[in-house]
Amino acid sequence: MPQILRIGPYSIYFWSNEGDPLEPIHVHVSEGRASATATKIWITSTGKTILSNNNSKIPEKILKRLMRMIEANSSDIIDEWLNRFGEIRYFC
Repeated sequence: MPQILRIGPYSIYFWSNEGDPLEPIHVHVSEGRASATATKIWITSTGKTILSNNNSKIPEKILKRLMRMIEANSSDIIDEWLNRFGEIRYFC
């Protein structure tokens, strides 16, 4: 899976097949290796984040920090999504 960021032990990445039709822009987060049951975080058109699920069971304090880091890097993440998938849809 294409890793976008690494923050400590956490990988932030896109899943290689994001659906057909393409899902709204989001990243997956897991500790260590990529997982099909990873935490999913949506990215809005303004660069804010919305937690879809916390399947990785990341502690809340750490999850909030990770979400702030994703927001701080949202323009780069959005650019990478566009380069990889060729189109962008937003959750809201």
